[in-house]
Amino acid sequence: GTIITAGGYSFETGNQAIASGSADLVAFGRLYIANPDLVERFAANAPLNKPDRNTFYGGDEKGYTDYPTWQAA
Repeated sequence: GTIITAGGYSFETGNQAIASGSADLVAFGRLYIANPDLVERFAANAPLNKPDRNTFYGGDEKGYTDYPTWQAA
């Protein structure tokens, strides 16, 4: 079957997990919350916004839709 892993991976460690065969797919939850354009940032080796755990599940846009995209950062 397909193995999906998650939990604290960076671009590099995620690729290592796939290359080593320990996973088929890597999920990026926190990084994706803080970087709505995560795929583009990975492709450009652009800096990442740091997730603010204090705003997770806060009920409004803070920490949910207010992180800037790379071009706006």
